[in-house]
Amino acid sequence: MNRRQMIASTAATALAAAASPTLARPAKGPLPDMPVPPVAKKIPVTIEQLGRIRVDEYQWMKDDNWQAVLRDPTLIKADVKEHLIAENAYREAMMASTEPLQATMFEEMKGRIKQDESSVPVPDGAWEYYVEYRTGEQHPHYMRQGRAGPYNLFDLDFHPVTPPHAAEELLDANALAAGKAYSEVSATEHSPDHKLFAYAEDAQGSEVHQIYVKDLATGEVLPDPIQSATGNFTFSPDSQWIFWTNRDDNGRPDKIFRRPARGGVAALVYEEADDGMFISVGRTSDDAFVIISIANQETSETRYISRDEPTAEPKVLAPRQEGILYDADHAMYRWLIRTNADEAVDFKIVEAVGEELGRAHWRDVIPHRPGRYIEGFTPYVGNLVRQERADANTRIIITQYPGTRAYPVGTPVPPLGFGEDEHEIEVAEPAYSLALSTALEFGGDTMRYSYNSPSTPTLIYDYSMGTRERTLRKVQEVPSGHNPEDYVVERLNAPASDGQLVPVTILRRKTTPVNGSAPLLLYGYGSYGIPMSASFSTNRLSLVDRGWIYAIAHIRGGSDKGWGWFLDARRFTKKNTFTDFIAAAEHLISTGHGKAGHIVAQGGSAGGLLMGAVNNMRPDLWAGVIGQVPFVDVINTMSDVSLPLTPPEWPEWGNPLEDAEAYDYIASYSPYDNIEARAYPAVLATGGLSDPRVTYWEPEKWVARLRPATTSGKPVLLKINMEAGHGGASGRFDYLKEVAHDFAFAIWAIDKGWEKA
Repeated sequence: MNRRQMIASTAATALAAAASPTLARPAKGPLPDMPVPPVAKKIPVTIEQLGRIRVDEYQWMKDDNWQAVLRDPTLIKADVKEHLIAENAYREAMMASTEPLQATMFEEMKGRIKQDESSVPVPDGAWEYYVEYRTGEQHPHYMRQGRAGPYNLFDLDFHPVTPPHAAEELLDANALAAGKAYSEVSATEHSPDHKLFAYAEDAQGSEVHQIYVKDLATGEVLPDPIQSATGNFTFSPDSQWIFWTNRDDNGRPDKIFRRPARGGVAALVYEEADDGMFISVGRTSDDAFVIISIANQETSETRYISRDEPTAEPKVLAPRQEGILYDADHAMYRWLIRTNADEAVDFKIVEAVGEELGRAHWRDVIPHRPGRYIEGFTPYVGNLVRQERADANTRIIITQYPGTRAYPVGTPVPPLGFGEDEHEIEVAEPAYSLALSTALEFGGDTMRYSYNSPSTPTLIYDYSMGTRERTLRKVQEVPSGHNPEDYVVERLNAPASDGQLVPVTILRRKTTPVNGSAPLLLYGYGSYGIPMSASFSTNRLSLVDRGWIYAIAHIRGGSDKGWGWFLDARRFTKKNTFTDFIAAAEHLISTGHGKAGHIVAQGGSAGGLLMGAVNNMRPDLWAGVIGQVPFVDVINTMSDVSLPLTPPEWPEWGNPLEDAEAYDYIASYSPYDNIEARAYPAVLATGGLSDPRVTYWEPEKWVARLRPATTSGKPVLLKINMEAGHGGASGRFDYLKEVAHDFAFAIWAIDKGWEKA
């Protein structure tokens, strides 16, 4: 998210000063050495909507040509660019005293990364595929190496080859990024016959991708890359075709195309008429079908194309029905479907066989269990592995079923006959992250999972589903040293105003006192059903090792305690997200983990909306607020149908263009629209010029309105990355500089560093 502002014509001198390292100083005031911030001019625009009137004095900050700017940031209007540069210069001047701290923390974070790192190879037939980083490089190398036999021959697309003994480089992302300010490889895939390798590159941060295909026999990157793609693509099971998702001029996925894998004329496969639906394409686990997934937050549909007819029209598995969600995979001659049908709020797994695949023919395989949200599943020939979430932790459960390989032609496929033997991966810590990793060979007995906790670095295991034996394949190394025994991980439950208990995960050093004296960083998100995992991060140690307490609030709006936890904080109950976060802060104060005015709140994207809301509701709780790419201009954004995410997100927020009740509710909490004269804490808003998700003008407008409103005298700062999008810098080291900057702001806010300049 990014913002731009202009300087009033009478402030040209201030603009010029703000654009230089030595900023103008006011002649009088309590802090005479404080730099002078840029002043955004006001051009009031009156907006009438559903009989309501609002005035937006900073609407001019939105570039009328924003779609083109996403694809080419150099097209941004000159006055907007000048103001963003001035805002960046003002922030740098204000935080100049933190530059040594930023540099120190960057080196700490860099020192915790094993620079010559590689992933655990993923086997596929006669090959193993993996990713490796090399010392000093920002981007990965995509690799493969020959694999010793025997191989699993059940996979439908197994093609024996004579593999080389040496490792083979498929793509050097460093070479791809050479000379570019931004380059991100968002997706890669090899063809089932192992002859082609495709990758999607975003070269602006705008999430507009080009997809390249490489011939692995010759090493040639084939001409005519696919343009204007979302980054989502797949090869057909027979390796002869490539399917991809188009990105339209408004940044939405609207069509699925297909063309010969080695190049040729594209053909339209599917076009979605509803702007509120997301679409994507992939393959089933058994490589029997190409599948097209169509979904919003409430309703979904799957279409499929048989491997035997890759150019056929896609068929509908089950027609979309409002309020019914499902996603499907295929294994053992049947469709396996995760769905919320039949009031299965936390989802169940059903099967469908034969030609009749609609809901009336679905049969339960894994029943619905309230409070145990089925996040996803992976089928193998003899096992079904699923991941569940409950009480802000994850579970992995393995269910065995008979591994019948074939049925005589004309014989009905029998129901999946699960035995009574169901078991799960055991975990001992109170808060942790357990996750299924990349699916291994469909016909094999081995699955892979990762485990970590706020104090425990990531462990990757291969697990035999038959013998229940696990093999440790990789331990995350921390070169600078890390002893989990030096830290304490706690799980608290904060009582919300309506009686719900909000889980809070805490990380601190054993030596850090719990008496309210330690500074506290409280992180939250709480939207779209996305949970916050209690995971390990080496970066957080730069705060925790300085005596900070780091806490994650597992608030409603995420699915941390099940899908109902999400449903209870959207649309007309969205404020539960904000009050849960405040309840978490108050509970941490009551337990001695923090104190009012000595807490820094942090969140990004929709979590930035959370930051804006709690900043307005309880500014007294925070020493600082960090809104990363913050979605704060909610009423305007949800009323602008040209923006990429507006129609798809009406189920989350409501449609203020057609629903007066939705308008009023959004307007009652939209951070930008609820700024008043208050003693606000120090605020840092960040954004990216090429961000299509939270456009740059949202943090810019927020800062422009917030800065003159605050009565505390504490700074309101804006940081816009002029060469990146929603995720920030693309290089692994450049990204660490951004983390170090934000953590330095947190320390600066606690210490009131601006008073010491």
